[in-house]
Amino acid sequence: MIDTPGLLACRMCSRSIRSAPMELLPCFFLLLLIGTTTVVASSEPAYPGYGPDDDAEPTCGVKEEAAAVPVPERREEFDGGRILDISHYYREDMPAFESAEGTPGFLRLARSMRNGSDIANFSELRLTAHSGTHVDAPGHVFEHYYDAGFDVDTLDLAVLNGPALLVDVPRNSNITADVLESLHIPKGVRRVLFRTLNTDRKLMWKKEFDTSYVGFMEDGAQWLIDNTDIQLVGVDYLSVGAYEECIPAHLVFLEKREVILVEALNLDHVTAGIYTLHCLPLRLRGAEGSPARCILIK
Repeated sequence: MIDTPGLLACRMCSRSIRSAPMELLPCFFLLLLIGTTTVVASSEPAYPGYGPDDDAEPTCGVKEEAAAVPVPERREEFDGGRILDISHYYREDMPAFESAEGTPGFLRLARSMRNGSDIANFSELRLTAHSGTHVDAPGHVFEHYYDAGFDVDTLDLAVLNGPALLVDVPRNSNITADVLESLHIPKGVRRVLFRTLNTDRKLMWKKEFDTSYVGFMEDGAQWLIDNTDIQLVGVDYLSVGAYEECIPAHLVFLEKREVILVEALNLDHVTAGIYTLHCLPLRLRGAEGSPARCILIK
C-alpha cells in the first residue's frame, strides 16, 4: 500500500498519541479534531457548478469517499456531433454590457442541504434580461412597444426555430451595407447567424466589456431589411449593433417587429453552413429580453 501525505499524517498522529504522556492526550485529540474539520470544509465545492480540486491529495479517507461521486461531463456537442450547443454557459467572469466586472454573484445557494436545515437545495439567479446568450424583444428600444406588451412572451416560436444559415463576415469591418451585399445571402433565407472577428478574438470569454466588438452599422441593418427576407439575426457578442451605432441599428431591426435578435451566440466550434436552429427564450411576461438556450442541428 502506498502512503499518501494525508495517510502518513494520520499515522503520525496515531503514533504520537500512543507515545504521549496522559496529560497531553486532550491536546492531541483537539488538534486532530481541528485538522479533520478543516479537511472536510476545504474538500467541498466552493460554488455550485465548480467542482473541488481533483488534484488534491486524499486526507484520512475523506477524498477517497468523495472520489466515488461521478464527475459531470460538460460539452458543446451531443449525439455524435449532430447537435451543437451555441449558448454560452453562465459564469461570474462572463462579460456584461458596458461593465468591467463581468457577472459577479449571478447565482447563489439561498437554501442549502449542507447546513441541515432543508431537505433540498434552492439557488437564486440575479441577472439582467440581456445577460449571456439572449434575445431582444421590440420593447427593448421602443417605449410604446414596451407599454403595449410586446415582450419576449410574444416572440414567434416559428421564427426562433427552423433552417438557418451561418455565415462568416469579412474580418476587417463592421457589418455594413457593402459587407452584406458581398455575402450574397440568397432570397428566401429567414434566419442568419453572423460569425465575426468577435469569435476569433474570444470576446465572450473575456470579463471586461470590449467596445471594439464587431456589429451592425445602421446602414447594414437597413440594407438587410430592404434586400432580404431575414426575420432572425444572430450575432456573436452582446449587441447586434456596433458600439458606436448600437441603438440606431436596434431601432432599424425592431421598428416593424418583423426581426428577432439573438445576441452573444457561441460560434467557436461551428463551421459555416446550413443548420436547423432551435432557440428558446424564457417566457418572461413584461420583459424586453430573456436568456435563451440555442442549439444547431446538422
